Amino acid sequence: MWAIAKKEFKQYFLSPIGYCYVGIFLLICSAYFYIGVFTYQTAKFSLIFSSILIILFLTFMVPILTMRTFAEERKNGTEVLLLTSPRSITSIVLGKFLAATFVVLISTFLTLIYYIILKFFGKPEFASSIIAIIGFSLLAIAYVSFGMFASSITENQVIAAIVSVGFFILTWLLPDVFSAFSDFSLIDAFGSSFLSGTISIANLVLLVSFTVMCLIFTIMVLQRRKLVK
Repeated sequence: MWAIAKKEFKQYFLSPIGYCYVGIFLLICSAYFYIGVFTYQTAKFSLIFSSILIILFLTFMVPILTMRTFAEERKNGTEVLLLTSPRSITSIVLGKFLAATFVVLISTFLTLIYYIILKFFGKPEFASSIIAIIGFSLLAIAYVSFGMFASSITENQVIAAIVSVGFFILTWLLPDVFSAFSDFSLIDAFGSSFLSGTISIANLVLLVSFTVMCLIFTIMVLQRRKLVK
């Protein structure tokens, strides 16, 4: 598992994808940090994650980050070698998942730089800042898990990205149309508690269980394909 994670992680930074993800993310965060501190004169760290641009960033960039995880293997014909290797399907999925997760976490935890800067301008709340980072990390990881699942069901990377973007937009906007779906909205789970500096057990369980569910579905898809081959 760790060997796969290491290999996949290197691949992200041997191509522009990893650098683009981290760079664009920090660029957006820097813009909202500047607006919050110098325009609105606030030392609230969580303001960085409250931007709609950050949500749009996750919606479009995470699918780009994950679209190649399995779709590329199928397209290049290396999936057979992957599925017939001594490693278990679970370790393969978790290895690829950890690699993408590391990229996401690196960019998220780099935002602590803004917290350190805020210490010179005011007194940002440490607890609420950490909770916001944890919540955003869980949201991003949940997106990664679905992006991998989408990549596992097709050999076309573009289709995998489109499916992921469509799903994320649907789960984002659907609660506004049908209130019954509000309890299952990943965005609402993040914004209603973590962004306000509190941890809701229900929202925590939703984000974690969604991630686990998508990983299980990905393992099932690959396991079935292995049996067919």
